[in-house]
Amino acid sequence: MALSEERVFDGLHMRASLFNRAAPRLIVTFRQRINGPPVFSDAKPVQSFVKNGHAHLHIQSLRNDWYINSETGALGAALRALTVPYRSVSAIGFSMGGYAALRYSKPLRLRKLIAVSAQYSISPRVVPTDGRYRDCADGFDDDLGDLVANARNGVSGVILCDPFKPLDVMNAEMIQMVFPRLRICRLAGGGHPASRVLRQGGYFGAMQKLLLSGEVEPAPIIDMHRGSRRESDHYWAHIAKVAARRKRPDLGKFAAARAAALRSIAKAAANPSDSS
Repeated sequence: MALSEERVFDGLHMRASLFNRAAPRLIVTFRQRINGPPVFSDAKPVQSFVKNGHAHLHIQSLRNDWYINSETGALGAALRALTVPYRSVSAIGFSMGGYAALRYSKPLRLRKLIAVSAQYSISPRVVPTDGRYRDCADGFDDDLGDLVANARNGVSGVILCDPFKPLDVMNAEMIQMVFPRLRICRLAGGGHPASRVLRQGGYFGAMQKLLLSGEVEPAPIIDMHRGSRRESDHYWAHIAKVAARRKRPDLGKFAAARAAALRSIAKAAANPSDSS
């Protein structure tokens, strides 16, 4: 039987949808930065969460404002009231969604987190050397978005980042200063977000399921990444670019050839008639 959506916050700028409310534990997901017009998505429960006895809360921001807008305070109050009955609250968030999980960690009473390529801030005053999201920073309120003031610093878990993405590493290290129990998990060649190779290898669901049990540790995620990267064209294409920057032509040539071969294999598998 399909679970119905319970709209627990319904604003002009943000929306929160709850599934399986009566479960004793809650897992929270956040919509990441989107391309295209500002439209709320249809919320659906993550089946692996609800089938394993968890409630699932999905939070969306209409625009790429990093969940900082005129409804930030109201959403925080709603989350604070909502999370009272739950024995534990866990979350997973990517990029903008990872930042949101950190920013709302206190009202969520968050205990465990997988933050994937999350930003410490997008404010040019707070992270002047990271200009990637300046188009989203207009109107960003530094006080409302301050992680130090709004953090639940007992949160444990991991921050995934690609060590070849120095700005993501910088943000991860800044986050860890505020959330000392979050461990940085370096996934070389993962890109942004750093989970791309995991997803390509079919390990995305396995990573999600880490939130269903004990503490989230880097080791199993690193093992999944290692198991994925050999057959990942994304990984090898990324390594080819890194090798070119570091003036390692032999590695770059090998990696580019490996990426091209894997893309050809994938194309042939998807269109078997083309190779007949």
